Amino acid sequence: MANPLVCDSVWKDKQKYEEAEAHYQQVLAGTAPKGGGKDKKQGKSGGGSSIKNEIAEARQQIQKVLNSGGSGGVAGDNSQVTRRVESLEKENRDLKKVVEDMKALVQRLESRVTKLEGGSSAPAAQAPTPKKPAAPAEDDEDDDIDLFGSDEEADEEADKIRQERLAAYEAKKSKKPALIAKSSLLLDVKPWDDETDMKKMEEEVRKITADGLLWGQAKLVPIGYGIKKLQINCVIEDDKISTDFLEEEITGIEDLVQSMDIAAFNKI
Repeated sequence: MANPLVCDSVWKDKQKYEEAEAHYQQVLAGTAPKGGGKDKKQGKSGGGSSIKNEIAEARQQIQKVLNSGGSGGVAGDNSQVTRRVESLEKENRDLKKVVEDMKALVQRLESRVTKLEGGSSAPAAQAPTPKKPAAPAEDDEDDDIDLFGSDEEADEEADKIRQERLAAYEAKKSKKPALIAKSSLLLDVKPWDDETDMKKMEEEVRKITADGLLWGQAKLVPIGYGIKKLQINCVIEDDKISTDFLEEEITGIEDLVQSMDIAAFNKI
């Protein structure tokens, strides 16, 4: 009797397991035959035919995709190319038309310029040359005539007229009054203290009179500690009155005036 352990270690159904494993892989891949292949012969034939069918179907699908995609792409490209060609042809026709119009315009301009140049040059060529006046017949009596005497008399008369006009201008200028330069001054006259009679101070300042001096408005401006200063305006003629004269005359009122300052000086 054979040893059972030895029999158990022998794999008697290896082919069956391999077929089952192959069938399982086909099932997972989705390529298993519909019949299932119950016996060995059916399994082999079914497996081979299914692979062939799948390969054939795959080829058909690839061919179908290639045929559809290729034809669609070519048709699309052909339509785009056709449209592009049509637009280029239209542009070409438009450009030709523009060029023809420009040529016609240039030709018209050239013909017009030619006509103008021809019209201007023809009269110039045909213009008659001016004839010189005929020389008068020589006479022996002309030798005694002074040809330059009339020019000298005309020059003397022109000089006389010029001198008369200059004399009239000088006389008119001398009668015109000369411009008198004047200035406007604002003076600050300060008293000794707060007890100074400011009204009397203004009266004394206005008593200062001279040719070219004109007093204006006056007002009292507070300085501080109850003291006020007299601010008075005057107009002077620059050639007759000077600021030094005003300062000497105003500060000469020693009982009332401490000092005098020029607050503003403007030319008129």
